[in-house]
Amino acid sequence: MLHLLQADPLVSAAVDNAETTAKEVLSGDTSALSALASHCLDVCVEVGKSILLALLIYIVGRFVIRGINLLISKMMERKGVDATIQGFLKNLVNITLTILLLVAVISALGVNTTSFAALIASIGIAFGMALSGNLQNLAGGLVILFLKPFRVGDTIEAMGNTGTVRQIQLFHTILTTADNKTVFLPNGALSSGTVTNCSNDVRRVDLTVSVPHGTKDEDVRKALGQLIEGNAKILATPERKPFIAISAIKGSLEYTVRLWARQEDYWDVYHYMQEGVYTTFAKAGIAIC
Repeated sequence: MLHLLQADPLVSAAVDNAETTAKEVLSGDTSALSALASHCLDVCVEVGKSILLALLIYIVGRFVIRGINLLISKMMERKGVDATIQGFLKNLVNITLTILLLVAVISALGVNTTSFAALIASIGIAFGMALSGNLQNLAGGLVILFLKPFRVGDTIEAMGNTGTVRQIQLFHTILTTADNKTVFLPNGALSSGTVTNCSNDVRRVDLTVSVPHGTKDEDVRKALGQLIEGNAKILATPERKPFIAISAIKGSLEYTVRLWARQEDYWDVYHYMQEGVYTTFAKAGIAIC
């Protein structure tokens, strides 16, 4: 710390004077003892001033950063900025301001910021080489931010996970799965991999039903039709009406059923059809393979 503080001219001069006075005392000049004490006091005062100034800058700087973050957050909300961009910009602004604050604190301690900047640049290169994966994640976060393949609140399938996007950070995208697990996906792999966005307003429900050979086709269609008509969440618009057809003849007859439901009703309709086929076919005397 003393070596860093010596970069301040006043502190350096005080230290040089103290060394000269100390040599005079050791040579037998006792009158220089008071001068030595004075020089030591000067050094302590200068160091104390630097530390107090740095501490004051840090405390005030933290309050300023907090205020700027709050102001930016309110401005983005008032302007209706997309939630995805809000989270990304908040992180970026906070990190940038914190770095500037640390530089100001180090400068107040008397450290030459030019040399410090060169040191930081060298360390940055070393860390960049060691953390190349995180740099890829940062670049991936920028790609996601600007191309917007998905937004906060969308339901996506990616990297073997399915969930709702809760936050897009600088390095990771956070998902919440249907069973309330939190999954962190690296932005680098996410931006270059396959992502399925399931957040359209309407989604298709696919179902396959197998019955033995010899089962009457009209009985199967009638049972499925009654089941579909019994659920108001199943859409029946002209462009999205239910579809029923024999899709394969193997050891059994396979019927493909395609229905449409709103995104929020998808799983309700899916489970309704699975359970309904079992109970409805049993009442109609139709076997299921």
